Amino acid sequence: MSIDTIAMQAFTGVSIFSILMLMALGLTIVFGLMGVVNMAHGELMAMGAYTTYGVSIFFQKYFPGLLNAYFLIGIFTAFVVTFFFGYFLERTIIRRLYKRPLDTMLATWGIGLILQQLFRQFISPRPVSVPTSEWLQGSLYVTESLSFPLSRIFIIFLSITVATLLYIFLHKTRWGILIRAVTQNREMSGAAGINQDAVNTYTFSLGCGLAGIAGSSFTMLAATAPDIGQSYIVDTFIVVVFGGVQSLFGTILSAALIGQMQTWLEFYFSGSMARASILMLVIVVLYFRPNGLFYRKVRG
Repeated sequence: MSIDTIAMQAFTGVSIFSILMLMALGLTIVFGLMGVVNMAHGELMAMGAYTTYGVSIFFQKYFPGLLNAYFLIGIFTAFVVTFFFGYFLERTIIRRLYKRPLDTMLATWGIGLILQQLFRQFISPRPVSVPTSEWLQGSLYVTESLSFPLSRIFIIFLSITVATLLYIFLHKTRWGILIRAVTQNREMSGAAGINQDAVNTYTFSLGCGLAGIAGSSFTMLAATAPDIGQSYIVDTFIVVVFGGVQSLFGTILSAALIGQMQTWLEFYFSGSMARASILMLVIVVLYFRPNGLFYRKVRG
């Protein structure tokens, strides 16, 4: 195997890792920190993708000269739309189901099905694509036979930026401290006068907003279909559980490991064999380490 092939496979693994990480970061906030099993997380990703699609149509129609900048605005808009949808969802449904994980799972699963039908009815039952900005077209050539697509490089940079900002938010800001206080000890945080309802609402909304960013970045890789979120929700839960629930660094390391494993196993075997092998590994690891592979190493 040549050096160029190894480098290309490693880069593909990093690309998969970046999408998994963006999805898993939002789920870590909602599932890991709050204990809410949000089965509609994949549909929130699709909502972010469709929001970016809507922004692209708006720019094509009214501001064609600024089409190169639409994607950055699309990412921000996707975050805002899914954030406020998560805010509405938590205020109306989720807060009534805390400490009832089965009911929460069934309710969010139903919400996900409703969102899929709304996407089909009001947007398109067929996959839709967004135009790629000129500055994201083409590839970065390292050698004559080795090149890295600029769009994937941007997604990797975006995922690292989002993860860094999320860490700073959770560990260096007042709201981040409040979130960690409530999730680590609800009784003591309530006794200290922290408004737990407000913290729960904005924490859930933040997780939904991160799913929107993941959906927006996904539009650069493939077309968006109403059920596209279902293709990622299982893998996202695997990343969160495998890395260690409540562990931000565990989620990042888990996404990196699974992304590389999926790339190399698909290179040597079929896609179905790669998925089956990853699931087998996850089952074995969770048997010996029920809290996740990186739980003790990263939790402070």
